[in-house]
Order: sequence, then structure tokens, then C-alpha cells
Amino acid sequence: MDYDTIILGAGAAGMMCAAQCGGRTLVLDQARAPGEKIRISGGGRCNFTNLHAGPGNFLSANPHFAKSALSRYTQWDFIELLERHGIAWHEKTLGQLFCDGSARQIVSMLTEEMARAGAELRLQSRIVEVAHDGARFSVEVETEGRRQRLSATNLVLATGGKSIPKMGATGLAYDLARRFALMVTETRPALVPFTFSDNPFKPLSGTALPVRAGAGGASFDEALLFTHRGLSGPSMLQISSYWRDGDEIRIDLFPEGDAFEVLKARRHSDGRRNLTTVLGHLIPARLAEHLGAQWQLTGNLADQSDAALRDLAERLSNWRLRPSGTEGYRTAEVTLGGIDTDGLSSKTMEAKSLPGLYAIGEAVDVTGWLGGFNFQWAWSSGWAAGTAIAAAAGRS
Repeated sequence: MDYDTIILGAGAAGMMCAAQCGGRTLVLDQARAPGEKIRISGGGRCNFTNLHAGPGNFLSANPHFAKSALSRYTQWDFIELLERHGIAWHEKTLGQLFCDGSARQIVSMLTEEMARAGAELRLQSRIVEVAHDGARFSVEVETEGRRQRLSATNLVLATGGKSIPKMGATGLAYDLARRFALMVTETRPALVPFTFSDNPFKPLSGTALPVRAGAGGASFDEALLFTHRGLSGPSMLQISSYWRDGDEIRIDLFPEGDAFEVLKARRHSDGRRNLTTVLGHLIPARLAEHLGAQWQLTGNLADQSDAALRDLAERLSNWRLRPSGTEGYRTAEVTLGGIDTDGLSSKTMEAKSLPGLYAIGEAVDVTGWLGGFNFQWAWSSGWAAGTAIAAAAGRS
């Protein structure tokens, strides 16, 4: 069966692309339902974009690559699309936008847009083989035990990365990219919790506080959450994208104040109280007890000299830890790295060496921060590829 365009992957980027292509477009996915990552994101309400989305919120070997797509289809364009469909939304912290209702509204909106564009969606379909004969792409697919060979002028790689394999994530896009002579950069889990081999924070599991966390030259002011395996929360997920195996991470437990000045003031007002007890009024008590034991804090606050308080303040403001690893792709929200952008057009997402081949979304070496940025990249890159395909066929 012949198509104009076959899109591999019915996730955010793939569906957005299909809604723009026009012509005979087929979207293939192995899942039982489209948009599975959309459905589970944001606690079921989908953090679908960010008011502050821009190129500076993304990591890539080429930091300029995302500029074109992000500027041509912005967060405001996607908000307008939601409003046309009557989907109510609200802002949480740091510009993060969520549905008032359910993430399923986003999936329904995209499937409606696909249907309006005439795109066909085929689920529970396994990709067996993909090839190119010099003129057209061929895709052998198995659906309900029956194999079929399809052909298309255009092929779009939109199967995402390796994160959350229990939802069917694989490295298929990378394998196909290599098959068609596209390079793939190093990939690793990103936006993922840290682990520590000796589980030192198990007694603190559930404790949270605002911090400034840093790794690899980047820092973020967001919440930290202690878990039975290590460290999580937005601040840890953010810096995990910049962290490398063996590196230290830095945590400032007093991100909005001068720890030394706070301790010195408390020495005047609470001097007779135990140092760890006073510290427990400034940070969560369980964390204060943990640090008091680890750092061997003894005596009353009044007994501490300025030099001792400065030393404690430095420890609190520059707590250095060395994770043994991360929870890996099992819980990573995205994959860092991917199809090398040097081989793609930043305007159309088309492969420079093979006309008709496109790569979009998480499959590409463009990874956003936590907070709706990766969905915005899916919308922007999917739109860029879809409109380019339509324009090439004279359908724009």
C-alpha cells in the first residue's frame, strides 16, 4: 500500500507532524493507544509547555539547532490550539502550564487534528523492516499477526528515545538513523533521580525542601526530595541532565539567605539551645539530625565561635555529594542525546543526505529542561517537519 508519508511513532511529535502533513499519511505505533507519555505526564494533567520556552532551555551538541523550530511554532501557538479546542489550562510554578482537566484532552485534540488532516492511525503495529530503494521508503509492519509491506515518499522518525522502557520505549529511531547514514550522539538518561550505593538517605525518605542544586556548570533553584534510594525532586532531575558518572553534585540548603548571618543571629536569640535543635528550625528536623550526626555537631549554639559558624555555613551552602548513579531509563523522563543535528535541517528536520527522511521530537539530540520544555520541542519539531512535507507536495 502506498502513502505520501509514514510516521513511525504516535507520540506528541508524531501526532503533531501528522496533523500538518496532509496527503495520504499513516502513523504507526506499537502501543495500544496514542500519546502514552502525554497521558501519564504532569500527574495526569500534562505539563504541555512552558511560558518561558526558548533555545536556552535545551541541551544539544549544537545549541543553535532548536532556534528555528522553536521560533516558528511557539508556546503561544500551542496555547492557541488548546483554546480553539476549548481546553482550559492553568500556570503552576516557573511558567509550567497544565490542563485544568485531564491529559487525555491533549491526546484527543491531537487525534482530532490528525483526522481533520486525513491522517490514518494504526496501533499495536510492530515495525519489522525499513528500507529505501533510492526513490521511496518501504516499511514492513506486523499488525495482529499479519505482515504488510508499505511504501512512502517520506518517512518520519518519531519513536522517541529510550526512557521508560515499560511503556515500549526502544532505540528504534537511533537504529534506523544509523541505517540511513545519520550519526547518533552519546545517549544517557536525563531528568532522572540520583541513587547512592549505601542508601544513606533512606531514613530521610519523604523529606523535601527548597535548595539550589548544581552540576556540570548548571544550577537550579527548585525542590529536593529525599527517597529511599537517593535524591529526587525537580532540582535533582534538572541537574541530572548535566551530571556525568563520577561527578559531584552541589546543594545549597540556604538558597535565599546568608547561612552564616542567619546562624549568627540565632546565636543571640537561641544561644542556649542545642546546635542541631536550632538547625532543625531552619531546615527539616530529620535532615538537621542526619547532618548533625554526619558532621559531628555538638554543643549549644552559644558555644560556637564565628569561625565554627562560618565553617557550618559553608557546609550548609555547599553540601557536596557524589552519587553512585541514577535510576536509569526506567524512570528517566527523557533521553539526553540522540540523532545528530549536524545531519538535519534545522528548518525542516529533514535529513541532509536523504531527502524525504525526517527526525523529530525526543529522537533528536535536543533535550529540554523539566517543566514542559520537552513537549514544546515535540510540538515545534513536529510542526516544522509536517509543514515542510506539506509545502514540498504543494499542500501548504
